[in-house]
Amino acid sequence: MATRGVKQLQKLTLAYCEHGGSSRHIRDFISSGRIVDYAKANPTVQVSVEVRNGHHPAVVGKYLTGWDKQVCVKSEPIKRIYNVIQMLNDSSGRKMNRLDGPVQTQTPSVQGIWTPFLDLSGKDFGVEIVQGGAGGSK
Repeated sequence: MATRGVKQLQKLTLAYCEHGGSSRHIRDFISSGRIVDYAKANPTVQVSVEVRNGHHPAVVGKYLTGWDKQVCVKSEPIKRIYNVIQMLNDSSGRKMNRLDGPVQTQTPSVQGIWTPFLDLSGKDFGVEIVQGGAGGSK
């Protein structure tokens, strides 16, 4: 994702184990050349692959904001790994803030507050069509 035209993802790291069963799919992903295709399509992102023997595989994105996001891809299929990489590429790197309560505004609605007594579905309104201008043209 770009903020003011600047891509936020700086570095993408794929970490995997050389012999672990949970890293099988990410090893296939790397050996198939899809990571090279991604790196060619996104030249502004530094792509690195690191071996972490004895650990589950993960994809880590580091952003301009200083934040990083780590997603575990333990025993995930190749399509899911690609989707995780796309998700990290498309996100801004900002921390997500949860809104716990209702959102309230300091400026109330111009239309007024809705109440259940405003049921106007069965009412008829008289509409008059007035022809001519306000000046009484002849």
